[in-house]
Amino acid sequence: MPDAAPAPTVVESVVEVPVHVRNLYGRTFDQVIKVTVFRDPGRGRGPFLVLNHGRPTRSEDLAKVPRFRYSQASRYFVGLGFVVLVPTRVGYGESGGPDVEDSGPCDGRFYEPAYAAAADETLAVLEAARQWPFVDGRRGLVVGQSFGGATAMAVAARPVPGVTAVVNFAGGGGGNPDTHPEQPCSPVRLKALFAGYGKLARVPSLWLYSSNDRFWGPELPKTWFAAFREQGGVGQFVSLPPYQDNGHGIFTGNPAAWQPAFEAFVRELGF
Repeated sequence: MPDAAPAPTVVESVVEVPVHVRNLYGRTFDQVIKVTVFRDPGRGRGPFLVLNHGRPTRSEDLAKVPRFRYSQASRYFVGLGFVVLVPTRVGYGESGGPDVEDSGPCDGRFYEPAYAAAADETLAVLEAARQWPFVDGRRGLVVGQSFGGATAMAVAARPVPGVTAVVNFAGGGGGNPDTHPEQPCSPVRLKALFAGYGKLARVPSLWLYSSNDRFWGPELPKTWFAAFREQGGVGQFVSLPPYQDNGHGIFTGNPAAWQPAFEAFVRELGF
């Protein structure tokens, strides 16, 4: 039998990227954010993979989170050949700043500006990364978990050079498994958000949701996907198995459940 491929040598670094964002109320903010970079220096230039994080259920907890790394998943993606970029967005942890992703009260959420702000930061990170000698800015993925998954769909709805596809892990907004399990805020507006992305999206997408996700429940994500497809969006929906008592954490908690679907998806894209 042939020898197994050697494990990649993964180097982790932190860079600062300037971003310009607008909140729900029209105020604009300019600041720098922390971006954690994982790469294999032995590979030379590699395609990018931006990995966007989720959002705590309480806004007062944003500043308490550490710099986002997703180290296990990031190392896995590096092993597939990607240069991984993990932004810690405005308002969170070491990046600091105001909560530009506030989408209003539960019964009157305006989701689009919140995801637009996160998408703007993603584009700023990509613009910076294209100048780095180890990043192939001509092709790559935008990936996200929870709030970050919906952010990936917001990016899909924009004509972003080099973004080949997006991957949505448990994406959505307004959920809270403690106070209103499986019933996110303003669900009609949330469905309309994904339908709107479907009208504009021009890259393929992969949607991955656990069947016991306590933020959204098993059926709502399917209706979001259907609304996205009905408006012209291209995508594949994969129902993942339950994970513990809340499948919302399956991205980090049980990677073996989603890695086969992810690998099949990126192979079809030529990575």
